[in-house]
Amino acid sequence: MKRKSPKQYTERFKKEAINLILEQGYTVQQAANALGITTKLLYAWRKRHEAENKPNALTPFERQELLALRKEVKQLKMEKEILKKASAFFAKELL
Repeated sequence: MKRKSPKQYTERFKKEAINLILEQGYTVQQAANALGITTKLLYAWRKRHEAENKPNALTPFERQELLALRKEVKQLKMEKEILKKASAFFAKELL
């Protein structure tokens, strides 16, 4: 038996679903029933929306850049440790 692939929703649909709760006063249960989605899904969208709209929240581009920079820092620290060990080794050899 084949498994169903999860249904994909557009960003516009997600925003409109969140607006039902935030602006039109629907409860999460009412909005989920009206849209034919689960409350769990709607809660997840609302949580992501709130996280993205905090005053100090990172944009998706900034978040991606931060992850890339963290990866680069980790790589550079590892290279630094290797160079430190190599220089200690060669210092011993010269003596």
